[in-house]
Amino acid sequence: MAKKIYVGNLSFSTTEDSLSDTFAQYGEVVSAVIVTDRYTGRSRGFGFVEMQDDNAADAAISALDGQELDGRNLRVNVANSKPRRSGDF
Repeated sequence: MAKKIYVGNLSFSTTEDSLSDTFAQYGEVVSAVIVTDRYTGRSRGFGFVEMQDDNAADAAISALDGQELDGRNLRVNVANSKPRRSGDF
């Protein structure tokens, strides 16, 4: 089962490819997504990486939390599930 990782404090110049490449050093990356503003398309400064192996994900979290990428120190931890609101389907 894949593990989802939250990556915060991203530079606005960081791309999904560079984010994926950074995490790929620790194992297989299933997906890498940078969250963007729906109106401007600009990065909101955080994203999510999904890794195939839990052990690789844990290694990436411990190694990359606080490390610099594109001039910013990353904040990396396990992504928390967002509770569904009553109006969501």
